[in-house]
Amino acid sequence: MTRWRPLPDSLPREARHLVEQLRHLKDRTDLSLAELARRTAYSKSSWQRYLSGAKQPPRGAVESLCRVAGADQARLLALWDLAAPVWPYGSVVAAVAPEGPVSATPGLEYRRWRTAALAAFAVIVLLVAGVLWAWPSRGG
Repeated sequence: MTRWRPLPDSLPREARHLVEQLRHLKDRTDLSLAELARRTAYSKSSWQRYLSGAKQPPRGAVESLCRVAGADQARLLALWDLAAPVWPYGSVVAAVAPEGPVSATPGLEYRRWRTAALAAFAVIVLLVAGVLWAWPSRGG
């Protein structure tokens, strides 16, 4: 179990409770911050800031930690919703969570998009080549 530093006194009660619950989940996984970073889309330094109370964790980070820990997301997301408006260090914009499973690999969505774009380009090139090959020539 990690020995956590005390949370800042300026942290509101709701934010404090969220961070304490996130710390508890992180401890339950028995993962180091580096291992947690490898299993989520958030870096080790980001997890350090979130779990120290220095920065509000994004909603996606809470979801990722819940997934890794096998915990119920609804409870922690409700805590996040309570903490978000009172967080003293500026707010993190809550992105709308996409439906279905979320990739934990950074850049995976970009790689999928790039692969789809290259495949579409290849299909277009093949279609144009086929049309040019099948087009009757006037010279002969």
